[in-house]
Amino acid sequence: MRDGFTGPDSLQRGSGAVDRRPNGQGVKSYTAHEQSMSIDFLAIGTVTRDISIADPTATDYVLGGTVSFAAVTAARLGRRPAVLTRAGNDVELSELRSLADLHVLPCESTTTFANLYSADGRVQYCYTPSPPIAAVDIPPQLRAPHIALLGPLVNEVQSEVASIFGSDTIVAAVPQGWMRRWDDEGRVYPTGWTDMAEILPHLDALILSIEDIDGDLSQVEAFLKQVGLVVLTAYRDGSTIYRRGPDSEIEVVPIPPRPANEVDPTGAGDIFATAFLLRLDETGDPFDAARYANVTASFGVEGQGLAGIPSHGTVLDYMARHPWRYGSA
Repeated sequence: MRDGFTGPDSLQRGSGAVDRRPNGQGVKSYTAHEQSMSIDFLAIGTVTRDISIADPTATDYVLGGTVSFAAVTAARLGRRPAVLTRAGNDVELSELRSLADLHVLPCESTTTFANLYSADGRVQYCYTPSPPIAAVDIPPQLRAPHIALLGPLVNEVQSEVASIFGSDTIVAAVPQGWMRRWDDEGRVYPTGWTDMAEILPHLDALILSIEDIDGDLSQVEAFLKQVGLVVLTAYRDGSTIYRRGPDSEIEVVPIPPRPANEVDPTGAGDIFATAFLLRLDETGDPFDAARYANVTASFGVEGQGLAGIPSHGTVLDYMARHPWRYGSA
């Protein structure tokens, strides 16, 4: 079992620690093993065709899915992303390919989601769900990234994928795709996470929303029995860090949000997860990482689709003008 991060020094990987600050800040010093870790950030999961009406024959779509938002976020924040996904010939991937080292597993049709928003929240429909992505589908050159994010949407990422990465990789998941089902018409509903015991012990962090657990915090307690760090996002209310200490005591720290002028909330959780992991890799501090991720995601919802995702400099500038540190409030 991977333990929870215990402070800024807990991500040091041997004597040759790496300064991974983006955009050339700092001098990089690599051990031989770290030189083989040429990928900053790997996202695994299906891309999606996101449509605005509950009609599987609709042809107007935007590219979506955890891996799409993650790749754009990582690139905007100055890092080198790679994506392993499934997609058919019915989706255009040239923009994603320009930003990431893209590895596409073929399938007949790309997973399609209809996201319908109202004052009462979001209703989703799922059409043509992706075939599985298994451990055997992950090529050797993708098995030693600095960060691996598992982003299932339709239960496509198989449980054994979490176990293929070594201890030098920060392994995390956004589990929404393991916690949903859909009826014959495609309407999406929450469901229990049946194979979490096979996945959680291999994770360094689990990142999910209060919506994913329908507000049931007892599920967080269950997760923490098998993973040391859980990050729970709460939309406009920021996020909360749950960290299991060496004595099994649970530390709970709310992280304040940045107020946003919301235009499009789609993908906010994926933007948050990516920003959190990149900052965690950089600093080793989960509280600072959550604040950084709150700010990044808040900028992200201020544009349509991927347009609002900010640069690393924009996020740091806001954090400098609105300082917050754990213990200071």
